[in-house]
Amino acid sequence: MRSRSQAVYVISVAAELSGMHPQTLRIYERRGLVQPARTQGGNRRYSDLDIERLRRIQDLAADGMNLEGIRRVMELETEVERLRAELDQLRTFASTVVADAARRPPRRDLVPLRQTVAVFSQHPHPFGT
Repeated sequence: MRSRSQAVYVISVAAELSGMHPQTLRIYERRGLVQPARTQGGNRRYSDLDIERLRRIQDLAADGMNLEGIRRVMELETEVERLRAELDQLRTFASTVVADAARRPPRRDLVPLRQTVAVFSQHPHPFGT
C-alpha cells in the first residue's frame, strides 16, 4: 500500500482526478498553490494529497475567492493544523507531568515561606502622588 503523499500521477491524470485542465494545474504551481514532485527528467508527479489540495483550491475558487486569497487561506489552514498538533502534544505532556507529580510522595524538605514584597522608588512620582 502506498502513502497518500507518494507522487504517482502525471499531470493529465491529476487534472482529470481534480476536475481541472492541465494548464490550470501549471498556473497553480506558478502561483505557489501546489508543489508537485518532479522526476529526474523534470516531469510533474502529483500525490493523493496534491489532488485533495487541488480540490480544496477549486472549492475556494467556486466560492469567489481569488488566487492570492486562496493561497492565504490555505497557509492559515496549514498553520491551524500545525498549532492543533502542537497543542495536542503539549496537552499530552502536561497530562504526563501532572500524573507523575500526583504519584510522587509530597516533599518534606520544602518549607512554606511567607514574604511581603515592598517596592521602593528612588525617584519621586512625576505627578506628585
